[in-house]
Amino acid sequence: MTLFTLLLVMIWERLFKLGEHWQLDHRLEALFRRVKHFSLMRTILMTAVCMLVVFLCIRALQGLFFNVPLLVFWIALGVLCIGAGQVRLHYHAYLQAASHDDSHARDAMASELTLIHGIPPDCDEREYLKELQNALLWINFRFYLAPLFWFIVGGVWGPVTLTGYAFLRAWQTWLARHHSPQERLHSGIDAILHILDWIPVRLFGVAYALLGHGERALPAWFASLADRHTSQYQVLTQLAQYSLAREPHLDKIKTPKAAVSMAKKTSLVILVVVALLTIYGTLV
Repeated sequence: MTLFTLLLVMIWERLFKLGEHWQLDHRLEALFRRVKHFSLMRTILMTAVCMLVVFLCIRALQGLFFNVPLLVFWIALGVLCIGAGQVRLHYHAYLQAASHDDSHARDAMASELTLIHGIPPDCDEREYLKELQNALLWINFRFYLAPLFWFIVGGVWGPVTLTGYAFLRAWQTWLARHHSPQERLHSGIDAILHILDWIPVRLFGVAYALLGHGERALPAWFASLADRHTSQYQVLTQLAQYSLAREPHLDKIKTPKAAVSMAKKTSLVILVVVALLTIYGTLV
């Protein structure tokens, strides 16, 4: 049921998920507004409660009407957790502003896209566009690849692990947008996601390495296996940049499009591999 659910979720996300209506981040805003104190234990407790609710829903729906309600629940939860509807609108708004040479609107949309890690101040155009590429690659990882990983790893409880990851992602985004770096640090969210992203980053980093310049990317990937301190953002984007080495880095439209194209290609490859492995496992 995992593969079938993923295919339906990806089709729905591509065709209909525009804006924040079908985004878990938006649905959790009412909860996040009530949080006034920040700590690691509070973050873990909120995530555990969210996962428990999903777990209880799955148990309640199991066996009802030939599991049709359970399938609908899986699909609805997958649509909420996988995909970046609102961010896609920001990306298209950036392209529109760049095509019209509207620097103010362009910088505003770039700030939205680079919300988590930001753009270094006083950087030149080349560095600016490279950081924008990195942000788009990271968005693809956070909203597509990593949720896909946790959905598959969870097996029959895939929606539970998927929801837990999506909750933490939404919490980090909320803190980055509405609270100070100190409050975000106290929440422990970055440390938790650093641990959770370790395996998915190395797993999907291989795809970037093989799709690009393997002679340079593969040594960097092997070196990352023993690296516990470098941020997962830096590890993934460094590997992806090897694949983008021949793409333009000085065009305000082609540069971000190159990153999005590479991200889509990687996501498609991963989805095909998952499908083949699932079919093989079923036949064997």
